[in-house]
Amino acid sequence: MNNNDMSILSLVTNASVLVQCVMAGLLAISIASWTVIFRKGFQIRAARAATERFESEFWRPGDLHALYERTAEQPGDHGPLARIFESGMREFLKTRQQKPGDANAMLEAARRAMRAAYQREMDALESSLAFLASAGSVSPYIGLFGTVWGIMNSFRGLANVKQATLAAVAPGIAEALVATAIGLFAAIPAFVAYNRFSYDVERLSNRFDTFVEEFSNILQRQTR
Repeated sequence: MNNNDMSILSLVTNASVLVQCVMAGLLAISIASWTVIFRKGFQIRAARAATERFESEFWRPGDLHALYERTAEQPGDHGPLARIFESGMREFLKTRQQKPGDANAMLEAARRAMRAAYQREMDALESSLAFLASAGSVSPYIGLFGTVWGIMNSFRGLANVKQATLAAVAPGIAEALVATAIGLFAAIPAFVAYNRFSYDVERLSNRFDTFVEEFSNILQRQTR
C-alpha cells in the first residue's frame, strides 16, 4: 500500500484477508442490527399506541360484551392489550356457560387465559432483543481481534525491513485499527437500542400486568 494513501477505503482494501473477513462480518452484524432496530422500533411504537387507544376505550363507560364483540371481530387491529382482554373475556364467558355459578372457576379460567396471552405478547415484543444485546457486547471484541491480528502482521513485516520507521509501520497499524472502529460502529447503536427497547418493553409489561389485575377485579364483581 502507498504510505501516502491513508483513506479508509484504501485501508480496508489493502488489509489482510483475515482482517477483511472480520470487517465484512462486522458490517453484516451492523446491517442486521439496524434492520432489527427499525423493525423493533416500529413494533414497540405501534404496540404502545394501540395499548393507549384500547385503555381509553376500555375505561370509557359502556358494555364490556360490546367491546369484546368489537375486538373479537378484528383481533389483529386492536393491539396486544386488546388480545389479552379478548382471551380473558372469551374464557370467562365459556366457563360461565359450562359451570354457571362457580365464580372461582370463571375467574381462574379468565386469569389463566390472560396470563397465557400476556406471555405470548411479551415473547413477540422481546423477540430479537437478545440479538441486539449480543451484537452490542460481542462486536467490539471481534473488531479487537481483527486489530490485534493486523498489528501482528505489521510487526512481522518489520522483520524484513533493515530500518524500522513510523512510515513503514503506520499503514499496517492504521488498517488494523479500522477493524476496531467498525466494531464500535456496530456495537454502539445495538447497545443503545437494546437498553431503550428493554425499557419500553418493561413499561408495556407493567401496563399489561396491571390491566390483568384490574380486569380480574371487574370480572370478580360481575360474578357476585
